[in-house]
Amino acid sequence: MFKHRALKAAAGATAVAALASLTACSGGTSGSGSEKMKIAFLMPDIASTRYELFDKPLFEAKLASLCADCEVVYANAKADPATQQRQADSALAQGVKALVIDPVDSAAAATIVGNAQAQGVPVIAYDRPIPDAKADYYVSFDNEKIGQMIAQSLVDHLKKQGAEGGLLQVNGSPTDAAAGLIKKGIHKAVDPSGIKLLDEYDTPGWDPTKAQNWVSSKITQHKGKIAGVVAANDGTAGGTIAAFKASGVDTVPPVTGNDAELAAAQRIVAGEQYNTISKPIRTVAEAAAEIAHQFARGKTPSAETLIFGTPARLYEPTVVTVDNLAETLIEDGPFKASEICTPAYAEACRKAGVN
Repeated sequence: MFKHRALKAAAGATAVAALASLTACSGGTSGSGSEKMKIAFLMPDIASTRYELFDKPLFEAKLASLCADCEVVYANAKADPATQQRQADSALAQGVKALVIDPVDSAAAATIVGNAQAQGVPVIAYDRPIPDAKADYYVSFDNEKIGQMIAQSLVDHLKKQGAEGGLLQVNGSPTDAAAGLIKKGIHKAVDPSGIKLLDEYDTPGWDPTKAQNWVSSKITQHKGKIAGVVAANDGTAGGTIAAFKASGVDTVPPVTGNDAELAAAQRIVAGEQYNTISKPIRTVAEAAAEIAHQFARGKTPSAETLIFGTPARLYEPTVVTVDNLAETLIEDGPFKASEICTPAYAEACRKAGVN
């Protein structure tokens, strides 16, 4: 009997030691062995395909590599600020230790920041800043630089081609502070260029259909006078190009973009879209995961600059045209040649040297 009890005691001691070892290996990131440390990752919409295809899985994978017992509380607001508020409230109720948010409405998101910080939960603004509230951190690409780069690329191209006429400017959502920075950057390139700006439009919710409808009306108004279009992202670029095709024009003028979506890459090889911006989403998604993990563990990540008073880390993107598409989006980027060069685009890819 004594021997049996001793064996049971030894087994119990071994189990306790093993549990202690597992807790030590996890870095103490969870409150207990049975509870996972939760981090919220709240994205704004599905109009841009990047959030579901890239941002979410990349963020989750990086966090998993940093913290085996962490859990991502994910939600997409589908362009509705009220929905995003409810999703944030739900995440806080679930006990998240950090909240990463790409806001639908930058002004409305100030309430989310205040609610989270009141509960001691740090907030990381992701991709889009929150000017009306000081989040704990902001991680993104340099959005003003993005606007300037896509517009300057188009201006240089039009001047080289000796194109006549003016520009349309299709901006992003008026409730998105990042869209405002992109818009500011576009004007930095367009205003001193000597090329006339015919008109511009702030696209509600970055909605490609609304961009298409606006561009359609301007094609009629400025018939034959549109030399190019500065579109703030690939979704609005797609809407712009659809408008020109529907109008029956012989040649779609050069159109810019941003986000390097697959559809944009195909339009570029087909000669329908002039450029896009390669923002290696892995860069910001993994940085956000690292920053959120540090905050969740009670540490304060270092910052490189301040944006709207918020400590920030910004990355510089790359302009993509047909000339560097293969190198940027295939060799060093997210796509395989076979994904871009489907049968419908095979001949265009061959002519563009993309294979």
